[in-house]
Amino acid sequence: MTTNTATARYDGFGKAGKGAISTKSGVLADQPFGFGTRFDGEPGTNPEELIAAAHAACFTMATSFALAQAGHADGSLATECTVTLKPQSGGGFAVTLSALLLTATVPGIDDAEFQRIAAEAKANCPISKLFTCEITLEAELAG
Repeated sequence: MTTNTATARYDGFGKAGKGAISTKSGVLADQPFGFGTRFDGEPGTNPEELIAAAHAACFTMATSFALAQAGHADGSLATECTVTLKPQSGGGFAVTLSALLLTATVPGIDDAEFQRIAAEAKANCPISKLFTCEITLEAELAG
């Protein structure tokens, strides 16, 4: 079992408020977030960007371990994750999609095995299991 923590604070309220997020590891330390970073392109981060980073990292690691378990010892994986936040008809917002785009180089693998391994990693990575939104995957075997 592992436990990790992050903290967030928000000074002021609504659009005028400003927040900062930090992680236990110190990788994020008082990184700004708020309405401007979420919707207006201001410098800083936002929850959806952090979710996308977490999902991309978790899925990529799960794929790496699954490939190793299947006997593949070399290659590279690159994943882009796009998280979509949409307004809801009853008010508020919801994350409705986490789209994974995997590009990989895996010597000696055929596309059918690659697709199977990628799909299983998508279904079984801990962050995928956290979501109730749709999760899509496009997996491309390079070279």
